[in-house]
Amino acid sequence: MASVAAVFGDASRVRVLLALGDGRRLPASVLAAEAGISPSTASAHLARLLQAGLVTVENHGRHRYYRLSGPEVSDVLEALARVAPPKAVRSLREGTRAAQLRRCRTCYDHLAGRLGVALMDALLAGGVLSGGDGRYREETADLDRPSAYGRDVAYELTEHGRRMLTEFGVDPDELPRRRPAIRYCVDWSEQRHHLSGALGAALTGRLFALGWIRRGDARRVVRITDEGRAGMVRTFGIPENWDAPPA
Repeated sequence: MASVAAVFGDASRVRVLLALGDGRRLPASVLAAEAGISPSTASAHLARLLQAGLVTVENHGRHRYYRLSGPEVSDVLEALARVAPPKAVRSLREGTRAAQLRRCRTCYDHLAGRLGVALMDALLAGGVLSGGDGRYREETADLDRPSAYGRDVAYELTEHGRRMLTEFGVDPDELPRRRPAIRYCVDWSEQRHHLSGALGAALTGRLFALGWIRRGDARRVVRITDEGRAGMVRTFGIPENWDAPPA
């Protein structure tokens, strides 16, 4: 654990990992720009991350594209964000981006933030999922560990949910077998559950395909379109004021 933790101990490497946090493949040149470092320094950091098994690389012609080795790396980043002291906001741009991340972002390949939590709550209220209420409980923090998927609740897809999602274009029987179908993460900004696993990724992919959500200008930021807002209220029963700040 200490050897892996040491890899996260460099700010530039963390910025590289955060740039890959939405599950996309990016070349070293883009990662260097994201981290604010030179290409040679980025190459050294990427070599360290490869050695630690935190990223993988694919060759496409003359270009090499890097990505996180799996969603568990993004889980660690989310966990560190929960326990790290808040960064001082020094500009309107930084404050706006922080608000956008809290509102809606990707956690590896699934929705997080206020929209991700609202979607999870709507799936539970609508009987698509069963087994819990979407709440994080501090008394079971030994099961919902910050550095891993939550284990306090075993959510299940109902028969109604199976039919509803299939009609929506997400076939539960066609989910990839390499990862659990239904999992959840404790959202670091909302302190509630959001849907992850293969189902969370497939549902998020469908929302992108429909144009209901789009990637924002900053990494990991997601924007909901007007069509998406109306569609998610109509289809899943998400409250129209889902993005209102908590009281």
